[in-house]
Order: sequence, then structure tokens, then C-alpha cells
Amino acid sequence: MGLLDGKVAIVTGAGHGIGRGEALELADQGAKVVVNDLGVGVAGEASDERPADTVAKLIQQRGGEAIADLEDVADWEGAGRLVQHAIDDFGHLDILVNNAGILRDSMIVSLTEADFDAVVRVHLKGTVACTHHAAAYWRAESKEGRQPRAAIVNTVSSAGLQGNVGQIAYGAAKAGIAAATVITSLELARYGVRANAIAPGGFTRMVGVAMPEIEVKEPEAFEEFDRMNPANSAPMVAWLASDEALHVTGQVFRAVGSSIAHYEPWNLGAEITTEDRWDAARIGPEVNATIFRSRAPGLKMP
Repeated sequence: MGLLDGKVAIVTGAGHGIGRGEALELADQGAKVVVNDLGVGVAGEASDERPADTVAKLIQQRGGEAIADLEDVADWEGAGRLVQHAIDDFGHLDILVNNAGILRDSMIVSLTEADFDAVVRVHLKGTVACTHHAAAYWRAESKEGRQPRAAIVNTVSSAGLQGNVGQIAYGAAKAGIAAATVITSLELARYGVRANAIAPGGFTRMVGVAMPEIEVKEPEAFEEFDRMNPANSAPMVAWLASDEALHVTGQVFRAVGSSIAHYEPWNLGAEITTEDRWDAARIGPEVNATIFRSRAPGLKMP
């Protein structure tokens, strides 16, 4: 018996790396899986590859049920067709794992509009588009008296939650997904839908672009535990998607190697107040002393 027996899952960006590992794990846990991947390169460039077919066949060879899907998740209507594909072929939908993304790193001073739009389109819009169509289906099911036990697991990154030089577009998109996850959890709870996110890690194709000396392998190629296997986060995804985690929603986790950590959301910290409108000249000393607990002057300009 698996944690996900009888459930139907969509995994986007499941042709390689993290998404591939997630699709394999969900299938191993008993889910029927729609393996979505457009088959593009790391930067979103056109490719003749059809990795979705490869992963679907791999799942089938391992005794699972899977179908391939080649829709562009950031195309609003395409995302709708993806959701409908799962429903038409498997009868229903229980799990949506939003993982699809591309990488075009650039410092803010050299960032192009085209690169920014492309990265945000796939990561953030793709997540929202798929979530929209899945949510519409689950709401309709709930209104018909068939209350779902559904789960969304989104993919974020420390680049968005903690920051990383050269990843202004990627980080902004990932931070946006974290916010969208929390909002989705609030909006869909009434329909029996939970939404959480993970920040995974590992030697993926994206890492291979930044570190060409690294050997990039697909998850199933690792013969023993390796901290940088991109599939290491997959068990956390399976658990979050299962009924074992019905009490968990609106949360963001880091799952890298053998470690799972909980991200604490933005919280209000120390506060300074005044009886009326602040005088701008008074703010600096009060912030330094009370909030920063430091009187360090900061940058000295020549």
C-alpha cells in the first residue's frame, strides 16, 4: 500500500531532475501520474526532446500508471487542457505539483525585458494557470457534493526566499509562488484543497548551466544515497500530497538532501512608535537603536 493509492496527480516540468524524481515517487506511492513537460532546454529554447514520454514509459515499466502531456503550462488554455487531460484519462484529479521552470540568470543591470518576462511567465504564471484550472475543477466537485481531498505542491527556491546574486527574475518568480501558495491555501480550504510549497535542491540541469564541471544525472541514475540527487525532495512532496498531511496547508518547506526545514513567513519584528507623524530626521537614530540595536553609521560615501 502506498500513501497515494487511488489518487491522480499532475507533475509539471517532470521530464528531468526534480520534477522527474517527483513523478517517479508519486507513482511509486500508488498515484496515477500525468507527466507534463514541454521538452525545452534549460533556458526555454526549442528542443526535439520528448522527456515526458520517457518518464511516462519508465513509470509504466516499474509497474505504475502514467501518461505524457506536452502542454505549455504558461499558456492559459494549455494549462486547462492539461488538467482536463488528467480528468479525461484517469477520471479525476487529486494532486497538482507545479514544478515547471526555466533559467536565464542575469544581474539587474544587464537583465533584458525578454528574459525577465520569459522566466516569470513559466515559473509564476505557469503555477497560477495550472492552479486556476485545477481549482475550478475542485470547486465544481465540491459544489456537486463530491468534496475533494486535494493537494497542491508548488516549487519555490532559496533564491526567492533568501536571495541570490544574479537571479533577480528567478528569485522574484519563486518569491511570488510562495505568496501565491499561502493565498491559494486560504481561498481553497472550503473546497477541500490544501496548498503547500517546497524549496528543493540537487544537481539539476539548471545547476549544470552554472557549474558545468558538475555531472548532471537523472534521479534514477543514482545507485545509492547522494545529497545532491534531485529526487531527494520527492518523498516530502508525496507526503504533502497525501491524506497523512490533511492538517498541513499554507506552509513552505526546504527539502534538500536528507534535511527538511520549515520556512517561517514574513513576521513583524521590533517596532518603533511616536505619538503623531514621524519626523524623517528622527527615524534613523530610532531604527538603528531599537530595531537594528546598532548605532553603526552604515555606508560612508566619498
